[in-house]
Amino acid sequence: MTRLIFLGAPGAGKGTQAQILAASCGIPHISTGDILRAQVKEQTELGIQAQAFMNKGELVPDALILDMIRVRLSQDDAIKAGWILDGFPRNVAQAEFLDRLLTEIGQNYNLAIDLGVPQDRLVARLLERAKIQNRPDDTEDVIRRRLVVYDEQTAPLLDYYQRKDVLRSVDGDRELAEVTHHLEALVN
Repeated sequence: MTRLIFLGAPGAGKGTQAQILAASCGIPHISTGDILRAQVKEQTELGIQAQAFMNKGELVPDALILDMIRVRLSQDDAIKAGWILDGFPRNVAQAEFLDRLLTEIGQNYNLAIDLGVPQDRLVARLLERAKIQNRPDDTEDVIRRRLVVYDEQTAPLLDYYQRKDVLRSVDGDRELAEVTHHLEALVN
């Protein structure tokens, strides 16, 4: 059964690749952003709590995100088919929580896959995305700061999975189809 953790900086293409690979493997693509939006839309207890933070312009606390992940990984499709986690965990504390949760629900993961892209390419991709999505507040300085924060949080996470011998790095700075082919080869 395929269960993967996708890691990568903003703009690395992990969401796109996770969707493609999930479709080809017939497993759910689980994105924390998608979970959050679904919980809010469905007005679940967790969604109502999350909405209160979002309405104040605050980040949704880890505890709520972790509860949402617990609920999502316990659903039938994830139990029976497997999954790809996209954008979670984001730090070592979340990775440790995920490990405990998976033990608790009788699941595990095969690999943590890091999509690597040079910072200048990430900045260019994110600036282009900001234009397409009409997000004028996504300036180069803001994007570079987000990437620094990502690096600070993620470097220990990469070490965490490296020590567990489950980390695989993929060059995400290639054509979409080439990256997809490399990912498919890793999981098949």
